[in-house]
Amino acid sequence: MKFTYRFPAVRGTQAGNEYYISMVPLKLLSKLFISDDDIVLPEYRAQRRINESRIPEIKKYILDNRNTYVFSALSASIDGDFSFENIGEPNIGVLEVDMDSTFLINDGQHRKAAIEAAMLEDKTLEDETISIVFFRDNGLTRSQQMFTDLNKHAVKTSNSLATLYDARDEIAVATKKIIEEIPFFQLFTDKERDILGKNSSKLFTLNTIYKANQKILHGNSCPKSDEEFLKTYWLCVSKNIVEWQEVMSKALTKKDLRENYIITLNITLAALGRLGRFFYDHPKINMNVHLEKLSTINWLRSNNDWLGRTIRDNGKVMNSEEATVLTCSKIKQIIGISLSKEELQKEKQFTEKK
Repeated sequence: MKFTYRFPAVRGTQAGNEYYISMVPLKLLSKLFISDDDIVLPEYRAQRRINESRIPEIKKYILDNRNTYVFSALSASIDGDFSFENIGEPNIGVLEVDMDSTFLINDGQHRKAAIEAAMLEDKTLEDETISIVFFRDNGLTRSQQMFTDLNKHAVKTSNSLATLYDARDEIAVATKKIIEEIPFFQLFTDKERDILGKNSSKLFTLNTIYKANQKILHGNSCPKSDEEFLKTYWLCVSKNIVEWQEVMSKALTKKDLRENYIITLNITLAALGRLGRFFYDHPKINMNVHLEKLSTINWLRSNNDWLGRTIRDNGKVMNSEEATVLTCSKIKQIIGISLSKEELQKEKQFTEKK
């Protein structure tokens, strides 16, 4: 007598080969898929070794969004005997798999591991389901190629687009609102790309402004009061950067601004984010009085104030956290704000290097 797994399934065809889609209870995943990571060499595995550091993040996503989490299908190969019996319709039926068969995950091993970890903390997940696309196993070479094809041709969503579509991240939601409400950002922020071409009609990416807002706020929450602070801060910044206003009035071209000034660089936006953090932490200081002095700053790349802070000797842009601190410190000095102990120490080190 043969013992079998029976999966309600839908049959399809790709590249002349049949495949089957079934909804499988989460509690069965650990029984169906046995890991061989620790005993099989990479060249003899059908997939990469699990990166354990990814599991807690995905598990947290499940548990924190218990009623709204969503996962795409796992892909797996069946190494063993199976048959498909249609019921009524030609491609709807039952996939019957010999229990001696081996199931190999071709795509989704980190999702599977995170689901198992989440079920240890929330047993109610066990009877929920995930879709699995089953293929016939045609040997190690074919399984390795499937893993490569499934991952090689997957296009990673840009950080800007991920931020645009994220309704759970409070800072992301606030950033989108701020961009819509501040005319300069509304006109010149690209909400889809992370890297702008030299002929782009935009000057910033959504992700750059999002990261600047992360520097301003403490933690990941953004209550209404913080959202109002961000809006007030960036509105005041945008009004007092002369070059931004000149681009708005078309007195300065976007090309000229990008090529000759530092005020659209990621590091400068990050420095302005750090400056915003100062005002956030010191609400009694009159922010508007100091930010008005942004209009006096020479933002030209050729200005020696930025050499070694924002721009390297060879003209290339710096992108380290230390460079962000030094750029912010120079801005603070110009607009009349005292430096912190950390900033003073870095200024001393910077001066000694010269």
